[in-house]
Amino acid sequence: MNGTIPAGRLAALLGEPGSPAFSWLASALAGLIADGRLPLGLRLPSERDLAAALTLSRTTVTRAYATLREAGYATARQGSGTSTQVPGGAARGRDRALLPQPDRDDVTDLTCAAPAAAPGLASAYADAVAALPAYLTGHGYFPLGLPELREAIAVRYRARGVPTDPEQVLVTSGAIAAIAAAAQALVGTGDRALVESPVYPNAVAALRRNGARVVTAPVDPDGWDLDAFAAVVRQAHPRVAYLIPDYQNPTGTLMDDDQRARVAESLAAARTTAVIDESHAGLALDDGVAPLPFAAHSASAVSIGGSSKAFWGGLRVGWLRLPEALVARFTGARLGLDLGAPILEQLVLTRLLTGPDADAVPQRDRLRTQRDLLAGLLRERLPQWRFRLPSGGLALWCELPRPRASALAVECERRGLVITPGSVFAPDGGLASFVRLPYTRPEADLKAAVDVLEAAWHSLDDLGSPGDPVRILIA
Repeated sequence: MNGTIPAGRLAALLGEPGSPAFSWLASALAGLIADGRLPLGLRLPSERDLAAALTLSRTTVTRAYATLREAGYATARQGSGTSTQVPGGAARGRDRALLPQPDRDDVTDLTCAAPAAAPGLASAYADAVAALPAYLTGHGYFPLGLPELREAIAVRYRARGVPTDPEQVLVTSGAIAAIAAAAQALVGTGDRALVESPVYPNAVAALRRNGARVVTAPVDPDGWDLDAFAAVVRQAHPRVAYLIPDYQNPTGTLMDDDQRARVAESLAAARTTAVIDESHAGLALDDGVAPLPFAAHSASAVSIGGSSKAFWGGLRVGWLRLPEALVARFTGARLGLDLGAPILEQLVLTRLLTGPDADAVPQRDRLRTQRDLLAGLLRERLPQWRFRLPSGGLALWCELPRPRASALAVECERRGLVITPGSVFAPDGGLASFVRLPYTRPEADLKAAVDVLEAAWHSLDDLGSPGDPVRILIA
């Protein structure tokens, strides 16, 4: 259970009653549950209290609750009231193939740094379905993206201080597809590609698939060593540099404007093209002035964005923001991968980027609460672990007092918790003292995860030295 919502608060979310009242109420409640504005397991107000708050009859609320239960959006237990759920149960929304042991139902997965759907997503899908018929008379291929979505993305860049024409925007099937397009367009066999260490491993895989020789520059838990970075650039003269300056994955560090300018200067001197992953840029959790996009400091930078981190992993739409000189080259690379992202998902993202939920405020509020909960529990239960509280992003990068991250991961997995050791994020090996812990799961899961982490950590002295657990997906 996730607590109870007061009748007055629920009435404010529901808005003005429609007619017939019971049908309006049941539909409005189902919409709030589907949209994530009412979390699963939330106890709804009593029929009497909600009727009073809405100035409706108790019979109307009783009938609406019954309709909600029949549709699968609520459940009732004697003495416990009515609680929210989704038809089919939450487990239907998970793919067990992403777990290292897909036949297990009792596993809590903390390998995937991707949150549940943002509030408002179901409504965006409904609006998109209503708009879809206008596109069904055509062939349905938009390899470069829907014009309205490209314009919406360009508007967001302009609002952030980077003049952008829609023709500079190419839409992809997720941010990983954008990384693959950048690798195909910019990297050839034997070219050097600079990445951070630790780094998002799927990006390294995309670069290596195109024949790149990967070189690394360190990112410490407290940020970038810019002198070391400049030295690596001078020595390696890489063709591209794949960087995550916005809440870096996995460390969560944020590069300020002065640092971005220095990095851009180093890359320009070596004629290195910056490939900037901005997938987490919209996930600021604390107050403060956001730095300018990296492209404001480097006119030649290629910027990558996506919808999965801010809105939902199942919304597989990403994009590239390109300097004009590279548009033709990337168009060819884009067409070599696929013929475009699905129209419906592009319509959904257009509505999200231009509607009232464009800033993903409810999603960021939820993530902030979960971040603070996980950080507080770790400080209380595992005070010897070190981490810096990130001002945004999706995970804590925790340093253990001993280099036992892989052993910890194996023991946690035995106890039903899957975590990712730091070695997964290390292209050159190492980082055996680190684990990444996303705070994207519900609060009850995070509390249970810390219980397992504490027990597993204190049991390590009795363990041998098992190898790294199998990993299928790191997001």
